[in-house]
Amino acid sequence: MRIGIITRVPGYTVKRLREEAHKRGHDVQTIKYPECYVEIQQDRPSVSYRGKELADFDAIIPRIMPGMTPYGAAIIRQFEMMGVYTPVRSIAITRSRDKLRALQLLSKAQVGIPKTVFSRETDAVDDLIDHVGVPAIIKLTSSTQGNGVVLAETKKAAKSVIQAFYVNDTSFLIQEFVKESAGVDIRAFVVGNQIVASMERQSLDDDFRSNIHQGGTGRVVKLTEVEKKTALRAAKAMGLPICGVDLMRSERGPLVLEVNSAPGLEGIEAVTGRNIAGKIIEYIEQNAKRRNKKDKVGA
Repeated sequence: MRIGIITRVPGYTVKRLREEAHKRGHDVQTIKYPECYVEIQQDRPSVSYRGKELADFDAIIPRIMPGMTPYGAAIIRQFEMMGVYTPVRSIAITRSRDKLRALQLLSKAQVGIPKTVFSRETDAVDDLIDHVGVPAIIKLTSSTQGNGVVLAETKKAAKSVIQAFYVNDTSFLIQEFVKESAGVDIRAFVVGNQIVASMERQSLDDDFRSNIHQGGTGRVVKLTEVEKKTALRAAKAMGLPICGVDLMRSERGPLVLEVNSAPGLEGIEAVTGRNIAGKIIEYIEQNAKRRNKKDKVGA
């Protein structure tokens, strides 16, 4: 197969996907989507890269990172219009990056989530905080990798943070603080309808954020059956057959924090020793071939 990896800055994950695809005899091209442009005309959608039209791809692997999500998703959408198979669709990428929409979809699918209040500028600051209580976690809707996330331990601190967000003219989320899971969460890596690896992430010192990008550490963890079902249900609700589901353990069961449409492989492959990149390529092989076979039958 001819596979395109659509990324912004190639790193470990792209390197591993290329290695595993080459091992299985595939032709792979890394494409930096900020350098792509699309041409839209009747019945002939196209994507060009560095002055050359991209054609004859059997599949693409989106690695659309925060920061240029709308543009990256538009490039993926154009490939979809060209009939190229992608395991991660453009609509699922944009859903996953909209924290409010993601939580709404998870709630509708009856997936456990932390109690959350969404707001913008309002005079009812006390009422917002009372809905969740303190300590409370306050997030910008555009936060990623632990940035734009603040733990407010008192009502006064929460009000100060919220008022600071008002200055930036932005929307935010206020979430309950789950004390029994402070500084710890679990990343479950989903490929298809299986969890291929899972690790527990622990923050360093007293930081409440466990994200490895914030200096956290990881170790292998065995998920309970309820946690497995929760992670798979969350992935399905978001329309993401390949994703990282972040969840935490609480007294009322697993709570999903986020479903990541472009999860990195470096940390979890190192911690678990699992060949996740190989699983992803295998999944793409099976589903791209199945789709192509269906298209031929339909013709």
